[in-house]
Amino acid sequence: MVLELVAQGSETEQHWRKRLEPGQRYCIGRHPECELSVKWDPQISRQHVQIDVHPDHLQLSRVEAARNPLFFAGEAVGTCRVEVGQHFVVGSTSFHVTQPETEVGIVAAPFEEVAFKRAELRKIRYQDPENRIEVLTHLPEVISGARDDSELYYRLANLLLKGVVHAEAVAIVTTSGTEEVQMLHWDRRHETAGPFRPSRRLVTEAIERRQSSVLHIWETDSPVPSDKTLTQEFDWAYCTPVPGLAMEPAGLYVAGRMGKTFVPGTTLSDALQLEADVKFTELVAEIISSVIRARRLERQKAGLRQFFAPPILAALGDELDTTLLEPSECDVTVMFCDLRGFSQRLENEAGDLIGLLERVSRALGVMTHHILENGGVTGDFQGDAALGFWGWPFPSPDAAVHACRAALGIRAAFAKAAATRNHPLADFEMGIGIAHGRAVAGKIGTAEQVKVTVFGPVVNLASRLESMTKQLRVPILLDEGAAKMVRDRLKPTEGRLRRLAQILPYGMETPVTVSELLPPASDFPELTDAHLESYEAGVAGFIAGNWDEAYRHLHAMPASDRAQDFLMQQIVLNNRTAPRNWDGIVRLPSK
Repeated sequence: MVLELVAQGSETEQHWRKRLEPGQRYCIGRHPECELSVKWDPQISRQHVQIDVHPDHLQLSRVEAARNPLFFAGEAVGTCRVEVGQHFVVGSTSFHVTQPETEVGIVAAPFEEVAFKRAELRKIRYQDPENRIEVLTHLPEVISGARDDSELYYRLANLLLKGVVHAEAVAIVTTSGTEEVQMLHWDRRHETAGPFRPSRRLVTEAIERRQSSVLHIWETDSPVPSDKTLTQEFDWAYCTPVPGLAMEPAGLYVAGRMGKTFVPGTTLSDALQLEADVKFTELVAEIISSVIRARRLERQKAGLRQFFAPPILAALGDELDTTLLEPSECDVTVMFCDLRGFSQRLENEAGDLIGLLERVSRALGVMTHHILENGGVTGDFQGDAALGFWGWPFPSPDAAVHACRAALGIRAAFAKAAATRNHPLADFEMGIGIAHGRAVAGKIGTAEQVKVTVFGPVVNLASRLESMTKQLRVPILLDEGAAKMVRDRLKPTEGRLRRLAQILPYGMETPVTVSELLPPASDFPELTDAHLESYEAGVAGFIAGNWDEAYRHLHAMPASDRAQDFLMQQIVLNNRTAPRNWDGIVRLPSK
């Protein structure tokens, strides 16, 4: 059994109705974070009463720090058991325990049914425009202030009761997932009147069949061969669809009595105030739908911002055309960026894992910032590593150039941190591998979990290149596919390349010509353009087997250049003589 708790303060507008789930614990208090917040009553403490919900009753306990007593059955108590139909009091607010009424009775056919068209409603004039406008001014607060759907429904019902002065009862109704009408929330102008039963016929006609506002008027003296039903309590009701609510189809259900001025058998033209009420409710429904849809799109876009650069989000459009995200085979440039020595740092800083996590998150933030800033997609995070790629969802001849700009930006950010005393990232180093090739990119995953990423051998190659940066003692490595694209398109004032070696990575069958990406000479004067020319001459000699010549070129490099160490080690170990049957390829013994 599900129970509801109805709070009523000293003023009419000071009330709410909350659904309580069995097995859950709630707290009544004035603090906004209390599940049952009562902001209007200063006699209620920030945390006042704890409620444990059982299937057929509530078990209450007064919080020790609460200033004022908890009253039940006229006595101040510390704990009590409250059943359906009973109530308790805290301060000037009374709390009634009720059972939600979702059953729909058998309702007689209406005497009159009207389905409204928007063009017709536009011609209707409000008899109380000041009140309607005043109520509508609170609609943004109703939406933005709701912490969840339940609170939104409560706020919405309260607003409708204020705006539709002829209404006696309102409900947010749905037929989603059931043949019966379910009331997501209901409220009445007079709490003592108890629950009510909406008309299944009316709700179905409005939100399923016509998908527009429908008004039913009943003859109150019509005999109904059933238990007490809606027609005996109300003589009119209308339902207005609200697209976009959490459970669709859904609508706003409003019911009341015409009073003594209404005579059964008269036409709707004698009750124009109902048409104005329907017009007002449609306006509320339209605003609610628009705002909910905008908030939903904003949440979706907020989730996508961590993956996509602004130009890609703009291409997806306001309607979020996610068909562009479907997996497709394309040419992409993949960048794999990893923090070096993370495992050792994890072991050394085991006593402050939260602090280490914060620093790692900050480092990953540097990576993703430069990926997105340069038009890339952040495809995945693997512990202390980030994956970015370019060339999807739109092909780009400059994909590799954008990847290199991102890599250089990351390198510069880490270099700046290393030069700044006490910077959180000062002791972090990174390695970056960039590869270009064919892959499948898009929404990839299972029915349970989907993420936007890239799949194919090029991804593995980018990861292997990142691992090789440790062995070749350089921060950024490119495969030949990416290097070819960059040599013609990357300006020397942005970055430079030098070929390092032909490598056969451990476990792979195809050798890779790897190149290093370097900052421009103005930012990295330690290596001049003349140095790079000499180095590439040494690499050419090394591959050709002229190791004595290679040694002279490499030996002329500055001592601070660690890249030379890799080839020099090969040369020195073999006494400057290439092995017999030398094919120019260095085979790595391990990853």
